[in-house]
Amino acid sequence: MKIDVQTLDAKKAGTVDLTDEVFALEPRADILHRMVAWQLAKRQAGTHKTKGRSEIALTGKKFVKQKGSGGARHGDRKAPQFRGGGKAFGPVVRSHAFDLPKKVRALALRHALSSKAKSDNLIVLDVAKLAEPKTKAAKDAFAKLGLTSVLVIDGAELDQNFALAARNLPKVDVLPVQGINVYDILRHEKLVLTKAALESLEARFK
Repeated sequence: MKIDVQTLDAKKAGTVDLTDEVFALEPRADILHRMVAWQLAKRQAGTHKTKGRSEIALTGKKFVKQKGSGGARHGDRKAPQFRGGGKAFGPVVRSHAFDLPKKVRALALRHALSSKAKSDNLIVLDVAKLAEPKTKAAKDAFAKLGLTSVLVIDGAELDQNFALAARNLPKVDVLPVQGINVYDILRHEKLVLTKAALESLEARFK
């Protein structure tokens, strides 16, 4: 499929052919869901922790007689039912990550790219470069292109002026091509690929 190439001034700069194997798949919600769940689980810190009864700094001495008190039979104050006692089955430090096959992850990225192409939310830029790192310049460029919520993917190296100018804009993210991911693609309305990023992605999926 063919798509127009645009400049930051919203002018046409030719056309490019998009590979059908990457940009013309029928998006599958189940694969995209699995990938997003994998990404979000992987980035969880997992540093939540409560103390169990074996970790509480209280005496283990039996504080009430076994019989004759008229109450329950208790061993020590560290039991979960007492104030200051240990937490029963509380959270522990752990990793939330789970395995997802590499082929499924690659397929999910292709489906995410295809979903943007199918919904006409994919834009190809000639280059993403600015003469100076001014947020107003980036804001004006996005306004000309009609972009509000957008993920911009450039080549292996970002233009620092463009990256600095865009980082203060809300709902705008700029990533090098090696940082492209399904979650960021789906949470932005528009996806902008530079020609350098497009070449890298098509080479990656060959």
